[in-house]
This record gives sequence, C-alpha cells and structure tokens, in this order.
Amino acid sequence: MPNLQHNLRKFDYGHLQIVANLWGIPLDAPDVRHAVPLLEAELKNNELLQEVVNALPQSAMQALAWLVSEGGTVTWAAFTRRCGEVREMGPGRRDREHPDQNPISPAEILWYRAFLARGFFDTETGPQEFAYVPNDLLELVSAIVPVPTNGEGTTSNVNIFLGRQATPEERQHVTKATAQIVDHTCTLLAGLRMGIDSSVHLPKSETATAFFRAILTTMGILGAEGNPNPKQTRAFLNLSRAETILALWQAWLSSSTHNDLRLTPSLQAEGAWENDPLRTRKEILKFLSRIPRNTWWSVSSFIARVKEKHPDFQRHSGDYDSWFLKDRGTGEYLRGFEHWSQVEGALLRYTIAGPLHWLGILDTATPNANAPVTAFRFSALSNALLDGKPPSTLGPETGQITIRSKGEIDIAASVPRAIRYQIARFCTWKPLKRERYYYSFTPVSLARAEEQGLQVAHLLTLLQGHAQAVPPNIIQALRRWRQQGVEASLKKETVLRLSSPAMLQALKKSRASRFLREQLGPAAVVIEEGAETKIAEALMEMGFLVRGAG
Repeated sequence: MPNLQHNLRKFDYGHLQIVANLWGIPLDAPDVRHAVPLLEAELKNNELLQEVVNALPQSAMQALAWLVSEGGTVTWAAFTRRCGEVREMGPGRRDREHPDQNPISPAEILWYRAFLARGFFDTETGPQEFAYVPNDLLELVSAIVPVPTNGEGTTSNVNIFLGRQATPEERQHVTKATAQIVDHTCTLLAGLRMGIDSSVHLPKSETATAFFRAILTTMGILGAEGNPNPKQTRAFLNLSRAETILALWQAWLSSSTHNDLRLTPSLQAEGAWENDPLRTRKEILKFLSRIPRNTWWSVSSFIARVKEKHPDFQRHSGDYDSWFLKDRGTGEYLRGFEHWSQVEGALLRYTIAGPLHWLGILDTATPNANAPVTAFRFSALSNALLDGKPPSTLGPETGQITIRSKGEIDIAASVPRAIRYQIARFCTWKPLKRERYYYSFTPVSLARAEEQGLQVAHLLTLLQGHAQAVPPNIIQALRRWRQQGVEASLKKETVLRLSSPAMLQALKKSRASRFLREQLGPAAVVIEEGAETKIAEALMEMGFLVRGAG
C-alpha cells in the first residue's frame, strides 16, 4: 500500500491544516509541497502517535484495530459497511460544515486524522477500491492498538480458520461424497437421447438434476438445445470412472459460464445483469482451503465468518443493488446488503451441500436424515481431485448384467456405463432398487429404439457379451422380434358373444354393422368402444335381449 507521504500529497492545504489541528501540530508552511514533509515527520513521532491513538473515541479505536488486524487493508465497501461512511466534500462545503468537528462515523474520525486512506489497486480480478492504513504508519500503529481476538484468545488475522468445528448434533447424520454423479450423468444422457423422463433413475432432487444437466452443457456433451452430442457422449462414457469424475470436477472448477448463483434453488434471477461465477468459485474454494482437513466444520459458522471477513467475495465492487434476484418462496426482491444471507449465504450453502458434495469433494452431515446440511468435511476423494488426479480408489467398471426369464434386466453401477447407456435405449425403465438399475424390453421400447436407428441384433450382442447368462426364451423372443415384429398383443376390448352364427349374420346386415370390428369366431365379434347401447338397440329390434346392456 502507498505510504503516508503519498496519501498526504493528495489533499489540499485546508485538509492538511485540519489533520495538523487534530494532532495538535502547528503547521507553518506556505503550501502543500512544503507542508507534507513537515506533517509527515510529526505524524510518525511515536510519542505523539501513541497520544493521538489513545485519545480516539472507542468506536474509532475499534475501527482502527479491526483494520490493522486485517493487515491494514480492507475493501472500501466492507470497511464503510462496518465503520460508516466518509462524506464526499469539496473544500468549500468542508470548511462550512466542519466534518472534522462533527463526524458522522468512526471512518470519518480516522479519515481526518490521516489514519485512513482510500485508493484503487489492481487485484487478480481487476482494479478494486480499498480502505487502508498508509504502510509506514501501519507499522507504528500496529504496536499501539489492541488487536481483536477470535474469541478463543488468539490473534485475529487473515490466516485464521473461517468458523468453528461442528458440534456432535450438527454432524449426527453423515452422507459421504461418492462418484455417483458419474452414474447420474449417464442416466440423464440416455433419457435425453431417448426423449423420455429419466427421473425414475435419478435423485429426487430437481436441484441436483439441474446441476447435472448444466455441467454436461458446460462440457459440450449437451448441445444448445439440450440434446446429447453423439461424438462427445461416446467419448465421455468411455472414460474410466475415476477419469469421469475428474473431468466433471475440472469442468465445474474452470468454467466461466457455469453459473452457480443462477442454479441456487432459493433464488430466481431476472434481467440481463452479469456476475462472474468463475471468480466467485475461486474465492469460495480459497475460503475452504483454510479449513482443516479431516475435521467436521459448521456450515452456519463458516458462512457467518465469511460475511464478517469477506462479505464482497462475489461483488467486489460492493454493489448490492444492480442484480435482480428474487426469493422463490416469497417473491421478494433481494436488493441491498441486508439480504446478504439470502443471496451470498444461500449460494455458499448450495455450493457446499450441492456441487462440492456431488462432485466428490465434501462429505456432508445433518442433525437428522431430513434436515438441511449443517456440517461438512473434505472427503476421501478430495485429495486426488484437488491435485488434479483421478482418484485411485475408484476401480474399473467390470460388473455384469443379470437377465431374468420374464424379461427383466438388472444392471449394477459397476457395469460399464457405455453398455448401460446403450441397453437403456432399448428398454422401458423400472424403479431403482438398492442402487441397481432395472429395465425391461417391450414392443414399444424396441420399436422406439429402431426409430432411432438401433438394431435388436446389437442388443443381443450387448446382452450376450456382458450378462452372466441370457435365458434362451429371451434370445428367441428378440430374434423373432427382429424377424417378424409383434406376434402377440394384449389389450382390453368389448366382445359380443351371440347364441348362434345366424344372429351374427343378421347383425352384420343391420344398421349396427358399422360398430362391428374383428370377428373372433362363428358367434363372437369385437365391437367398437362405447357402442354397447347401439348394438343392444339393434338386437332388441330384431327380437333379442342382450345381457349386460343395462
């Protein structure tokens, strides 16, 4: 940060005179150029500095101590939210209103005593405005002000952990991070390729499914209209299980288009404003990197600490009014810093309990099975993923398929996903049972597969190559389908049974003949649905009563 002389040179002579008066320094200089070195020397006088610091009002002393504890630098927006505004005034208004004598905030008290400076500096994300203590003055002030502690008797500084360990109650019900996202993305791709609802094989959470769809879009596996790109899908499904979760993690980690804020379930975004999801994601991961490994951590305390220490992590300019976000539950617009917990807090909760859990980085825990996530820790998969390596604990997919004689197909998650994806496209999907996928093939599902250019011969090859055994009746049924199509069908129809063939012949010659359909025998015929009354009336005219007509 700039030094004291640099800061003093920015002011007019009247401002320098105010600083001198508040420090009790006689300033006898003709202009700014001569006044600055004289004033600088006095402000660095250790004995006088200690006297002025000790005379500060308590609120200003606390503001200065906090700024020092943060390394002497805080974003201007964060500082003014905590310590109050410094009014913008030209020399004329300043000399009329005397803000140095009638300050409205601790910040203004520090400003007119030269303890506080303001400036734009380059950061990783571009220029940003900061509040700071001039660096040479900071060295002297740091030895005088009482530095705040973190409540546990240790000094507060930028390296301190954000929050506290989780209590036993907060981590009562544990959900470990797994590689299931690998299976879920395969399921989603198969369903989208078939044009069917794949929710029967996906988590109940619509939030999770929305994330899976978004990350596949980010990777270019789903096109702009949400349909799978065949080439990219094939390459994705042929990756090993460990390579797949690494690819998903790195896609999320590095994407500038995948927008977690707009996927946060409690929020609804409106308008054309833009945020920077990649920068925000990096900030969140930086905060998490300060959490000790193998330790359950409290979600609520982590969020509270981020709010206290780094509230502008996704709005570096401190602008809380230009983004149009609504609470999905109440419809209330969430503008202004007072809604930080509903926006930034909600984003942090979603990121911890959602993407970082689904991608295998964080285990989560709750007080009970149905409660929101209250604790987290780094998972067994996280070390490898954070190092950019495929987790060695995820072995190859070598499982086999089980086929039952009644036509049910049982596929474990350990079956290669490329195989499950292809088989699923021939089948009707049944509910999951004990984390296993169940399917059956029907004339409708086989016909749909053929419409998409798939051949039943390919299904037979897949089953014979990857099933423990294929029942002979299944092989026969599929071969007959390939050759002849549907050979048997079941459907509900209304059948008219008559006492003699003559009655049927007479009915065929009546006005009711248009309601007759397929003849099933000499004295039985299928009739049109809903034509029962018309048939009964025609038979009555012919002198016959019909049982079941009334």
